[in-house]
Amino acid sequence: MLIETLSVFPEMFEPVMSTSILGRARQAGIFDFRAYDLRDWTHDRHRTVDDEPYGGGQGMLMKAPPIYEAVRSIASSGPRPHVVFFTPCGAPFTQAAAERLAMQERLLFVCGRYEGIDERAYDLADERISIGDYVLTGGELAAMVVTDAVVRLLPGALGDAMSSVDESFATGDSGGLLEYAQYTRPAEFEGAAVPDVLLSGDHAKVDAWRRENAIDRTCRWRPDLISSARLTDSERALAEELIARYHGPSQQNA
Repeated sequence: MLIETLSVFPEMFEPVMSTSILGRARQAGIFDFRAYDLRDWTHDRHRTVDDEPYGGGQGMLMKAPPIYEAVRSIASSGPRPHVVFFTPCGAPFTQAAAERLAMQERLLFVCGRYEGIDERAYDLADERISIGDYVLTGGELAAMVVTDAVVRLLPGALGDAMSSVDESFATGDSGGLLEYAQYTRPAEFEGAAVPDVLLSGDHAKVDAWRRENAIDRTCRWRPDLISSARLTDSERALAEELIARYHGPSQQNA
C-alpha cells in the first residue's frame, strides 16, 4: 500500500511514520509513505495557498487551484489514489472505515488548514472523513490517526495476525464489541486479583469469559454499540439485562 499526504506542513509526518509499528511496517515494505508540500504547486513568489473568503468572515481559506493541480499531478503517476479529505462534514471515522480503507492500493489524504478549504476543491474527493466532533488546527493529525488505524490492519504490520481481530470495534469475530479486560503479572496487585478463569489454563472457559466480559464492558461503557453488534439471542438478552442494570430501563432500546 502507498499512503500519501498533501499538506502545508509535510514535515509533521516523518517522526510519526518512522516510529513504532508504523516505522517497522514501513521499513519492512508493508506500506510506503510520501508527504507532499502543497506550496510546490503554487506559482507566486510567496507560494500562496490561502486567501480571504468571499462574503467576508474570519480567517483565510485554502485556495482550490493549488489543490486541484497537486492532486492531479500526484495522481498522474501510478494507480489512481483513493482521495480523502478531512472535514467536519465527513462521515465519522470508525473501525469499519479503517478496514475498508485498508483494502485500497493507494490512499491520498488532503489536509486542510486555516478556516477550511474552498468548497470547489471537494469535487476531487472520493470521500470525506471526520475523526470526531471537535476542532483541530489542521488535517495533519487526522491523517496520522487514520494512517495508524489503517496500517495496523495490513498483513504483517502487527506480527500476530490475530492482534487486530479481537480489538475493540473490530467487525470480525468480536462482532463490534469493546475488547475484553486483560491482565498481566502480578496475579494480585493492591488487593485486586486476576480472575481465576484466566489462570485456569482451560481455553474454552477463557474464551467464554472473554466473550461475556466484552459484552459486559460494552453494555457498561458503550451501550450505543450493542444495537449493531453481532450477538446470539441469549447474548442479546444478557445485554439488555446489563444495560438496564447499568443505565436504567430507558436505555435498553436507545
